[in-house]
Amino acid sequence: MKKLLFISAVSLLSCNRSAQQTHPPVGGVLSQKDLDVSKNRMRNLNLQERSQIQEWANAQPVKYYTTQLNYWVTAENFDKRERRPDNSTISYSYDLYDFDQTKIYDQSFERRDAKFGHFDELKAVENALRFIHDGEEVTLLVPSSLAYGTYGDEKKIDNDIPLIIKLKAL
Repeated sequence: MKKLLFISAVSLLSCNRSAQQTHPPVGGVLSQKDLDVSKNRMRNLNLQERSQIQEWANAQPVKYYTTQLNYWVTAENFDKRERRPDNSTISYSYDLYDFDQTKIYDQSFERRDAKFGHFDELKAVENALRFIHDGEEVTLLVPSSLAYGTYGDEKKIDNDIPLIIKLKAL
């Protein structure tokens, strides 16, 4: 029994020493090489996701239009519209779907009288809210970098997952 405990302890210690650190400690600094690797990974992932999203969009009966921020929307010239200014308010709701068109959360995300410049939302949602008309509903096709990115939402959305977002201005 003592031999088994000793072997287990030695194995555990040897595994711990040989494990490669993938993230710096909290407060640690990434080297330039680490930053370059991360930047290249995100660039390649974004290119791959954009290609897959475009292919998916082309197969849909609804027309999707690309925006300057790198997502697609169901309204033509969407990001050419007049932009809502900071400190203006908006009420909105949205639902999240994966590209199998499965709704991720049963409950919609909803905010009343949110003030631009003072709320933190997904990048694509916040950008789309700047251009959406009151009462309008649009669908966004969003690469992971504009959704929950590398970490996911730590609940139901895994890392590096592109999303379909059905957004409505109330």
